[in-house]
Amino acid sequence: MDTLSYKTVSAKPSTVDKQWVLVDATDQSLGRLASVVAKILRGKNKPTYTPHVDCGDNVVVINAEKISLSGKKWDDKVYISHTGYPGGQRTKTATQVFEKHPERLIERAVKGMLPKNKLGADLFRNLRVFVGEDHNLDAQKPEKINLNELL
Repeated sequence: MDTLSYKTVSAKPSTVDKQWVLVDATDQSLGRLASVVAKILRGKNKPTYTPHVDCGDNVVVINAEKISLSGKKWDDKVYISHTGYPGGQRTKTATQVFEKHPERLIERAVKGMLPKNKLGADLFRNLRVFVGEDHNLDAQKPEKINLNELL
């Protein structure tokens, strides 16, 4: 076997082909939607995936207010934040977060599925979540994908 006839090609930031993808969150489960979006952001759905390079696509999520949670998660799921002061821990349920900012449920779920380092922070900047059908990224011509086919 000639071992010089094939090589493993590692992607570089200059050789990565990034696309814009549009995802509709209507009637999607939060966790399943977030896992698919995280894979697309990371680039694991491409054959040129390289772990240390941002080779994923830019993702636009619309209809964030139509997401669904199963069971009693609307009341039992708790989001914790801290003000930075002693005794400054604050908790909110998924319902409380959803009433003010529905897009934050999706953002928080996807962020938790990305790497906890500089690469993960860069990948998270490739995500845009919008409430409703309208978004301001028409100039990028995002390609709409059907999540039910990917699940």
